[in-house]
Amino acid sequence: MSNQYIYISILLMAVVTYLIRVIPLLVLRKPIKNKFFRSFLYYAPYVTLAVLTFPSILYSTGSFASALAGSIVALVASFFRLGLPVTAAAGCIAAFVFQLFL
Repeated sequence: MSNQYIYISILLMAVVTYLIRVIPLLVLRKPIKNKFFRSFLYYAPYVTLAVLTFPSILYSTGSFASALAGSIVALVASFFRLGLPVTAAAGCIAAFVFQLFL
């Protein structure tokens, strides 16, 4: 690859990143009053994080069954609001124990 191609690629990435951050500031000058759009913007980061991490969780142990067991235990622990360290530890321990008995 030539240096010119690399510099053009870096410049284009910088412009795209800049535009993604500046266009909402230019277009949306007033506060957003639409409840649907506000709730969409509120939940978008959580949904994106879940969509990116959930497939990795299911294939992280090498066994789909043990990963699913750990995920279910972690979901139950989070439902009871046990906190992130306890929830993560419970999910990991459940996946480990399930894998031992497989």
